[in-house]
Amino acid sequence: MVQVAVAQFASSEDKERNLAKAAKLVADAAGRGARLVVLPEYAMFIAPAMDERFVTSAEPLDGPFVRGLAELASRHGVHVVAGVNERLDDEPGRMSNTLVAIDPSGAIVATYRKLHLYDAFGYKESDVVRAGDIGTPRTFAVGGVTVGMQTCYDVRFPEVTRMLVDAGADLLALPAAWVPGPLKEDHWRTLVRARAIENTIYVAAAGQSAPMGAGNSLLADPMGVIVASLGEGTGIASGEVSPDRVAEVRDKNPALRLRRFTVTPAGGV
Repeated sequence: MVQVAVAQFASSEDKERNLAKAAKLVADAAGRGARLVVLPEYAMFIAPAMDERFVTSAEPLDGPFVRGLAELASRHGVHVVAGVNERLDDEPGRMSNTLVAIDPSGAIVATYRKLHLYDAFGYKESDVVRAGDIGTPRTFAVGGVTVGMQTCYDVRFPEVTRMLVDAGADLLALPAAWVPGPLKEDHWRTLVRARAIENTIYVAAAGQSAPMGAGNSLLADPMGVIVASLGEGTGIASGEVSPDRVAEVRDKNPALRLRRFTVTPAGGV
C-alpha cells in the first residue's frame, strides 16, 4: 500500500508565497506518512483572468519554482506532482500548462502538458496556453503503484484517462483549478468518481481553494468510494492506495477486459 495525499490551497500571483504554501502542505502530508503528494493545477501562479500575466510568470522546468518543488521532494522523501506555468522559448506569446512529477531524489520523472484547454464557461485558456501534444502517456511508480497524470478540464474527456489506464496506471493524479459556479462542484465530484469507476483505478484529485477554485479535493477508489476529501479550505486529505484493491475490483468488474472499443486521437487535434 502507498499513502497518497491531495493538497489544496489557493495560489496567487506571488510565486514565492505559493511555494511557501506548497512547502507547508508537503511537510504536513509527509509527516502523516504520505509517499505521494498531489498539488493543484497552477500551483506556481494564477491570476483572475487568462491574460499575459500567465505568460510573464512562466519558467523553464529547471527554473526556480520547479527547483523549489524538487528541494521539497528531496527534503521530505516523497514524490510531488504539481501544476506549473512552463515557458515556451519557441512561442513567446504563450506558455504550457504543465504537470511535473518529482521523485524523492529531486529528479523530474514525468511531465504532462494539458491536452484539453479550458475554453468553456466564459474562459478561454487557449489565448495564452498551448495545448500539449498527444503521445504515449508517461507514468511513474511510487512503491508498487503506477501513476498517470492529467489536468483539470481533461477530466471531462474520458479518453484521456483510458489512455493512461492502457499505459498501466493504477492511480490518476489529477491537479485542477476547478472554477466554482452553478453545479460545478457537483460536476467535479461526479466526473472524478466516474473516471475511477469506469477505469477501476484510484483518482487523486487536488483542486485549488477559493477564490479561484471550488476546493472539494478528494481521493476516490476503484469502486468510486471517496476515501478522503476536503471542503473549501486549505489543507490535505490522505488515504491508502492499494494495487490489491485494484485487482480485487477488476476481478468483480472486468469492464476493461470486456470493452469492445479502443481510443484513437481525433483528426486535427
